[in-house]
Amino acid sequence: MILTKLRLVAIGLMLAATTATGQSFETTARAAYVFDQTTGTVLLAKNEDQPLPPASMSKLMTIYMTFEAVADGRLQIDELLPVSSHAASYGGSSMFLDTTDRVSVEDLLRGVIVLSGNDASTVLAEALSPDGTESGFARMMTERAQQMGMMNSTFTNANGWPAAGHRMSMEDLGILANHIITDFPTYYPLFAETEFPFDGRVPSNSRNRNPLLNLGIGADGLKTGHTQEAGYGLVGSAKQGDRRVIFVITGIDSQQKRAEESERLVNWAFRQFAQKDVARSGTRIAEADVWMGQTPSVGLTVAEDMSLLVPILNQGEVNAEVVYTGPIEAPIAAGQELGELVIKLDGLPEKRVPLIAESDVARGGFATRLRTAATVLWGKFGTGTTMDETPEEA
Repeated sequence: MILTKLRLVAIGLMLAATTATGQSFETTARAAYVFDQTTGTVLLAKNEDQPLPPASMSKLMTIYMTFEAVADGRLQIDELLPVSSHAASYGGSSMFLDTTDRVSVEDLLRGVIVLSGNDASTVLAEALSPDGTESGFARMMTERAQQMGMMNSTFTNANGWPAAGHRMSMEDLGILANHIITDFPTYYPLFAETEFPFDGRVPSNSRNRNPLLNLGIGADGLKTGHTQEAGYGLVGSAKQGDRRVIFVITGIDSQQKRAEESERLVNWAFRQFAQKDVARSGTRIAEADVWMGQTPSVGLTVAEDMSLLVPILNQGEVNAEVVYTGPIEAPIAAGQELGELVIKLDGLPEKRVPLIAESDVARGGFATRLRTAATVLWGKFGTGTTMDETPEEA
């Protein structure tokens, strides 16, 4: 069996291709990650895997785990939770809770999402912690993050309060934002709320700090963050038409610059790239050689309709490559994954799409085995080569 590569030109249709010139985005952020959720394309990555102090952006993990607890019945959305002296002791962004309060899970979630309440985050953490402490919940956060593929995240508290070892990467925050949007669509609209005047307390702290929500650019989440160590950051998302973009930035110098950089990123992501259909499910992309089958080859197709996000500049063709290990031994079942379609566009990460068998291929009978044996013998003695000497590219 050998690795076979078939180079395809312009799969299905002409698309916009480009060089990196004219499409790159120079950000002032210390680290950044921009992800097109619709097509799964990473548009920008700068120090994306570096663990950094996340400030209040790490509250998203507390929010996600609370959503999970409500979904599986460990918490009720209208359940009233007590406020400990530890939770009430937090300064900074706050719901201004005290130990006489009992607050519903729904109000606490709004207090975290809209008001960035350090106290509200801690109340939820203590309710879900295995030992009733914030530190116990932080250990749960770290473990759950690793289960979700966030390998550059370590938590020491539930709210992002500055602490040694409390770190997240921008890619991990992007993964987390994607999970919140995808896993909990019922609760996600909470992130677009611009105001939460909880109990009439401290009206000056009743508004959402997300600077993009009222700009008419499709922004609908997620969470700001700021500490002296971290600088200003934002985990944001915006939807325009059928496309949704998720972005994360941190290390910005000021609140105003964060707002400007975030808006620039969103406009760049939507204006400099376009979504194009490439192949439909069932459309034959290529053929793979079959070994000992009733037919000598099998069609390869994609499992579902495929689209790509491509830069809008410098029109041209998209070149692609089919990679599989072959010849593929029969029997083969329709829908069986047999290889990959590898697509490369300058300035964007490589895209790999699974290719599946278009149809069943049964194992051949005696005549097939005889014909195959004759072919092998002819190749060995007639040409002086063996199967292992077959060129790797066709």
